[in-house]
Amino acid sequence: MIGSPQAVSLMQRWLEAVQVAGKSEKTIEAYQRDVSGFLGFLTSYRGGDIGLRTLADLKVTDMRAWMAHERGRGISARSLARALSAVKGFYGWLNEAEGVDNPSVASMRGPKAKQRLPRPVEAGDAREMISLVDIQHKEAWVGARDMAVLLLLYGCGMRISEALGLNRGQAPLPEVLRIIGKGKKERLLPVLPVARDAVESYLKACPYDLSEDGPLFIGIRGKRLGARGVQKLMLALRQQLGLPSTATPHALRHSFATHLLEAGGDLRTIQELLGHASLSSTQVYTSLDQTRLMEVYEQSHPAAKPKR
Repeated sequence: MIGSPQAVSLMQRWLEAVQVAGKSEKTIEAYQRDVSGFLGFLTSYRGGDIGLRTLADLKVTDMRAWMAHERGRGISARSLARALSAVKGFYGWLNEAEGVDNPSVASMRGPKAKQRLPRPVEAGDAREMISLVDIQHKEAWVGARDMAVLLLLYGCGMRISEALGLNRGQAPLPEVLRIIGKGKKERLLPVLPVARDAVESYLKACPYDLSEDGPLFIGIRGKRLGARGVQKLMLALRQQLGLPSTATPHALRHSFATHLLEAGGDLRTIQELLGHASLSSTQVYTSLDQTRLMEVYEQSHPAAKPKR
């Protein structure tokens, strides 16, 4: 939806401020989509041009009407909670820039979304996947490249964007790599010897002359390797091994965290390695670990087995 000219002008000013604050392009696009939908609804619901006065006077009933409208369109609880967060961000800026303080908006709570536990790849399956990587392409250097990428995801817990964002000048990889991750948050990440060796093997096999300030991982045409290429690789591997569709590149990062936790790693350390801003983001792995423990218990413990 598109809101009234006054409201859209205010939203654009807010988005410019958000951009200056350093938010990513994808985040800004999501903000624009969510808030423009909100303003479009208000224009239709309130009937007329939406300006500062209308935005300042919104009541709880107006907010509930918008949320009910969104749910009626089939919007998930998670998506609606995200949209409400964007609207609150917009109102936070309105308060600072225009003196609009609306407690009705600030007090609104989004619907509770069911927590989605990450689905890691089993340790044995991860090893099998990695063992098959270098035979997936007729070009040996491509297999070496893919091996290096997957080892960085599974062995170091990198996000796919972090691994593919590395430049040639950062190799040979050090024992501890400085990563600029999501939200421009910086962290130090230990790099396993096997991952460092895989990167060196790829560089020796790569037929391209890579510039120091250019990409470390490249595609067949010499351009920076994109996420789609790694996703296609994982699709082929999981089909060959009969793994579920949840076995994605990002699942290898989940596997890194889960297997560390199973081996006795503490949450604070795993939080730092993953680059999570808050411990609550990491605590999901505790729930996952407990779920798996219960599955093992029910399958193997004598007390859990029905008597014959």
